[in-house]
Amino acid sequence: MKSILALAGFLLLSFLAAWVGALYAPGEWYASLAKPAWNPPNWVFAPVWTVLYVLIGWSGWLVWRAEGLLTKPLVFAPYFLQLLLNAAWSWLFFGLHQPALAFGEIVFLWLAIFATVMVFWRRSRVAALLLLPYLAWVSFAALLNLALWRLNP
Repeated sequence: MKSILALAGFLLLSFLAAWVGALYAPGEWYASLAKPAWNPPNWVFAPVWTVLYVLIGWSGWLVWRAEGLLTKPLVFAPYFLQLLLNAAWSWLFFGLHQPALAFGEIVFLWLAIFATVMVFWRRSRVAALLLLPYLAWVSFAALLNLALWRLNP
C-alpha cells in the first residue's frame, strides 16, 4: 500500500508541474507568432506531455523504491529542480511573452533533466531510461523556442 501511495504521490507531483504550466495557455499571443515550418500542430502537445509526465512520475517512484526519499534526499535534488523549471517555462514563455528568457530557462531545464538521468542511472537504469523521451522532447522544444525567439525578435 505504501508503494502505491508513493507512486500516486510522484504522479501527482509530476502533474502538479503540468497544472502550473497549464495556467499559462498559449492564447492569441502565441497564435500570432511567426513559426518555423517544422512547428508541430497544437493538438500534439497535450498527448505528448501527458505521456511524459507519467514517465517522469514513474521514474521518480522507481528511484524512491530503490533509495528512499529521506535517506538520500540529494538524489532527488535534480529531479525536483527539473519539475520546478518545467513549470516555470510556461510562465516565462506564455505568461510573460519572453521567448529569450524562456530559452535561457529551457537550457537550465535540459541540464537539470540530464543531471537527473545521470543520478538516476546509478540507482535504477529503468528510471533513467524512462526520462530519455522527456530529454529528447525538451531538446526539440529548446530548438523550437530558439526558432520562435529568432523569428519574433
